[in-house]
Amino acid sequence: MAVYEPILPGPNWPKRYTFSPAVRVGNLVFLSGSTAGDAHGNIVGPGDIAAQTRFIFEKFQIILESVGGSLANIVETTEYVLSLDDYKKTAAVRTELFKGPPWPAATGVVVSGLVREGALIEIKAIAAL
Repeated sequence: MAVYEPILPGPNWPKRYTFSPAVRVGNLVFLSGSTAGDAHGNIVGPGDIAAQTRFIFEKFQIILESVGGSLANIVETTEYVLSLDDYKKTAAVRTELFKGPPWPAATGVVVSGLVREGALIEIKAIAAL
């Protein structure tokens, strides 16, 4: 079994959560699926998938900075969306934040629902430091 180090955004990470926001194994960081929930549990950008996408990547940036990285270290993303039309709206955000090419490898999946009410997208990612 690989040795891994959980990455927590701070000492106030809720104990009720049964997952780490990210896990580091060697030089790889696995970022858990995240929605646009703020620190109070409210969805940022209700009804606006671009705003939700941007907020999720802002959370990833904070996590990656805590281990000496940035969004530039992301090598793969998986995005779960409720509609293909909404998914197309995330391209401009990815272009803005990743400043490629090169771009991270990416997978988009249209799903019938997400666990978080009000979420239009959930993203998970892998970064290489």
